[in-house]
Amino acid sequence: MPRSSKLTSAAPWRELVTTDKDWQAADPGLLRSSLVDLHLIRAFEEKVLELAGQGLVHGPAHSSIGQESGAVGSALTLRASDQINGSHRAHHQFLAKCLHYVSPEGMDPANAVTAPVHELLQKTLAEIMGLAQGYCRGRGGSMHLRWGDAGVLGTNAIVGGGVPMAAGAAWSHRRAGTGDVTITYFGDGAINIGSVLETMNLAAAWKLPLCFFIENNRYAVSTVVDEATAEPRLSARGQAFGIPSWKIDGMDPLAVYLATQEALEIMRSGGGPTIIEADVYRFFHQNGPLPGSAFGYRTKDEENEWRARDPLDRVGSEMIKRKLIDEAGIKSLREQAQAAMEAAADELLDKSGAKPAVRADLWPTPDFRDAHIRGDLSELDGVRYVEQEQFQGKLEEHKFVDSVADVMHRRMSKDERIVVMGEDVHRLKGGTNGATRGLSQDFPDRCLGTPISENAFVGLGGGIAMDGRYRPVVEFMYPDFMWVAADQVFNQIAKARHMFGGDSAMPLVLRTKVAMGTGYGSQHSMDPAGIFATSPGWRIVAASTPYDYVGLMNSALQCEDPVLVIEHTDLYNAKFPAPVDDLDYYIPLGKAKVVRPGKDVTVLTYLSLVQTSVEAVERLSVDAEVIDLRSLDRAGLDWETIGASIRKTNNVLVVEQGSVGTAYGVLLGDEVQRRFFDYLDQPVQRVTGGEASPSISKVLERAACAGPEEIEDGLRLVMAQQGRPLA
Repeated sequence: MPRSSKLTSAAPWRELVTTDKDWQAADPGLLRSSLVDLHLIRAFEEKVLELAGQGLVHGPAHSSIGQESGAVGSALTLRASDQINGSHRAHHQFLAKCLHYVSPEGMDPANAVTAPVHELLQKTLAEIMGLAQGYCRGRGGSMHLRWGDAGVLGTNAIVGGGVPMAAGAAWSHRRAGTGDVTITYFGDGAINIGSVLETMNLAAAWKLPLCFFIENNRYAVSTVVDEATAEPRLSARGQAFGIPSWKIDGMDPLAVYLATQEALEIMRSGGGPTIIEADVYRFFHQNGPLPGSAFGYRTKDEENEWRARDPLDRVGSEMIKRKLIDEAGIKSLREQAQAAMEAAADELLDKSGAKPAVRADLWPTPDFRDAHIRGDLSELDGVRYVEQEQFQGKLEEHKFVDSVADVMHRRMSKDERIVVMGEDVHRLKGGTNGATRGLSQDFPDRCLGTPISENAFVGLGGGIAMDGRYRPVVEFMYPDFMWVAADQVFNQIAKARHMFGGDSAMPLVLRTKVAMGTGYGSQHSMDPAGIFATSPGWRIVAASTPYDYVGLMNSALQCEDPVLVIEHTDLYNAKFPAPVDDLDYYIPLGKAKVVRPGKDVTVLTYLSLVQTSVEAVERLSVDAEVIDLRSLDRAGLDWETIGASIRKTNNVLVVEQGSVGTAYGVLLGDEVQRRFFDYLDQPVQRVTGGEASPSISKVLERAACAGPEEIEDGLRLVMAQQGRPLA
């Protein structure tokens, strides 16, 4: 018979329950602040539901009525410099952190609504109603609330989507050595999502001061937690990752406060992340002013049982026992909170008609629609732009990949804010291709090898970028892995600046390589340019020479927007004239380069196909003008250079290597034909790969990717359409 022994968890997991002694010992100021916060948030949420019922809130109204004490009890433990983020049901979290920020000395039930409190309530309500004076200028609404000064990183409509971002803020706190922490709030529906579990693993491995605060309200819309998991005690997840965890009654704000204090002691002392599971209950349905029983997924008896545990009543009764307030004082506080919300709403409404309406002068103007998708690049004002033809430094023949490593080393030696992360970037003498050579030796605390969890670590990078103290450079070993991390790449990082009103910079660089021709098959070989170009928010650069790479990477690392830097394995080991004594020049974002002048056809291309196109043109003796696009995002296309060429040649051939279905040329060709239709003698022609992604077979891989023969065929087609067939 085999022997067996019981294994124990590496981290404690316990339940915390308050006693009468705890309530008697509680600081009176804490209880007063708790009571005021609870009543203000409750009145706020009631007003939101009232306005939603009148059709004055466009979009969802995810009420937190019943769940207030989880947010209040935890927020009252925090410093102003601590940070939080939350999910789509986050009004209470936002308000709890911000109320503590605007009233750091505590709250007085007799004078609950000070001028700063009124402004907070009014601006938050304005945001939920989509008005310009809201914290995100009306762009965020109910689900996207951010006030950076108060420590609110931003709430999130993607379930679990904000958790990796919170880890990035926590990493910044740990790196800065401030002792500050981050709390990320999410619910029972998010606990089983990959990004949450990936982030728990990463936060534990890296000892990040991050509290995973689970508001277990028992229902993900109408799905009961017992239906979704075999272990409904959700704080049990901490056992798998070695994270100390607490399970508490979330309807008891003192229990929340005490558990959070214990968690903070661990996090502020460098002990790593914690988990708090607070059992709470939303009194209403997922969205709107009706109870869940109205939809048949829970009973009125259940709802009444939970309403009998209302945290507002609990704190009020405990304070009455200690003669800290009386019934009249509670009634007065309730009336103050309701009056404050009535006043806040009145400032936003026009009541001159038969029915109240939103004041027309408070809406954002339509021309604000596309503002702040990206920044204005003013951060690059005054840098030294130098093209290779004007370069005064020394150039020597070097491998392309060596310049990739050299410029990163130079920037990291000059800027201590830069941190590099990705799979194996700290091993194998510079990752799988040598692109991070020397970085882990010279900057061991800023060259971070990650677990294989792209969703977590790129989201963590996004959180670092939003925090603003550091500048992350994240590597995807292969671009296909973006699909694994698509939420963070496209829903979070790309949208953050615009979604939160334009004030949230996102200085993140994402490096990846096109590996067509290496035999890595369908899931490691794509060209991501076409996908990223259709996602508003990203800037995209693709260098065809090491000289341009150095200048473009310098610009990317100065830029306050997320920048995708695409490399190509075909270029890595090729030798070019590369800078050796001056790595501090810049190449402009949004500036293409004519690498071969001509007058018969304009060839638009990038990466390794720039030189391949030049060679094909010269083999066929076509007088083609070859343009290296260099910047590929919609805002970065150099229409001045492209337009000047088209007006001269009247013909366009777009050349790229990848699959036709995800090809960058779809966007580019459409833009060219709409902008320059009158100058074109024929439709824009395109050279791309096939519809299928590359296969492992060497023959099938070559057939799937565009190369010299396909470029020559494209040139022959363009010239034949002009009535000038090539021999």
